[in-house]
Amino acid sequence: MVGSVGNGATLRLISDIPGVRYTEGRFLPYFFPDTFHEGGDPVREAKENWVTARRAILRKPVDRIGYGGYLKLACAFPEFLSYVEQVCSEFRRLYYNIGGAAPYCVKTVAVLNCWGRARAWGCHMVHHALYHKKNYSYAGVIEALAGAPFDVRFLSFDEVKEDPYALDGIDVLLNIGDADTAHTGGAVWEDPAVSAAVRRFVWRGGGLIGVGEPSGHQYQGRFLQLSGVLGVEKETGMTLGYDKYNWDEHPGHFILADCTESIDFGEGKKGIYALEGAEVLVQREREVQLAVNAYGAGRAVYLSGLPYSFENCRLLHRAVLWSAHSEGALQRWFSENLRVEVHAYPGCGRFCAVNNTDQPQATVVYQGDGSRFPLELAAGEIRWFQMES
Repeated sequence: MVGSVGNGATLRLISDIPGVRYTEGRFLPYFFPDTFHEGGDPVREAKENWVTARRAILRKPVDRIGYGGYLKLACAFPEFLSYVEQVCSEFRRLYYNIGGAAPYCVKTVAVLNCWGRARAWGCHMVHHALYHKKNYSYAGVIEALAGAPFDVRFLSFDEVKEDPYALDGIDVLLNIGDADTAHTGGAVWEDPAVSAAVRRFVWRGGGLIGVGEPSGHQYQGRFLQLSGVLGVEKETGMTLGYDKYNWDEHPGHFILADCTESIDFGEGKKGIYALEGAEVLVQREREVQLAVNAYGAGRAVYLSGLPYSFENCRLLHRAVLWSAHSEGALQRWFSENLRVEVHAYPGCGRFCAVNNTDQPQATVVYQGDGSRFPLELAAGEIRWFQMES
């Protein structure tokens, strides 16, 4: 199975395909005149592509890598050839060190939409990692998950409705996107079996993260059909007469601990307000952007949008742990610097720290037992370590 790699999500789209003998990723840039021309900079594009895809490779490697196009064009750029040699050497070492071992996963998360596994990792793309205009947040969350330390699964509403055990083994459920789309479900939420299954899952201790307009569909006086779980609702003209007093922010929350700048919620959503009992973490001009809520023994997080960035990857990481009642698991195979990630493979006794930027980075690395050590990495560097016995 050979596919083009535009980012981490497209890499996982290829590497997660079961039942094939080999998976191969074709990296950018292709050897075409749009990049390989006088004044072109194929090395820059190659570095961006490799570093972006490498997060996902470290979670689920493809078996082979390659490039494509007109070789004679690439031969005119010796710096590019040198960088490709470096990438190939790094990939070989990565593949050898992992040796087929499963990566450490702090939690199991599931993305809930109308497709489930049928369109895992790729239901938001026009082609080649380009997302549809209306689902930038879905693209951002999926890209973050592609390289995150979670066991990522995809569930369909049909599975949730038909299989009473479909949510067993899941720690956190995600519903992401605009209302009345296949990403969030639309009229599916009119089926009480679906709504009851998700509510029961959270009430009994599960986590729920909703981004954009999760469960959004106007029905029986509600717009967000899981509003009671999420702790937020959207004003669509049906609740204009309701009092809305819950606007006080709670900035000291666990989810916000690594936020040093204003959070980028992308386009966000208009008209979202918090229900009584929910905690508003961020609101802008009386528009709720981030809120949390307790529901029975479970927890829910609402985000108005989440485009991909290093900061938002860490925000999502913390949101997953908080919603799963697992804040104490944060500093396990973890980097204090959110631009550096740690991936561990207990089955083979190795772990690595990887710098996802083109600048040197310093961090503190936490191992599985909570012990830590300082580390400095060169631009784009990945460094491997042997676990202590």
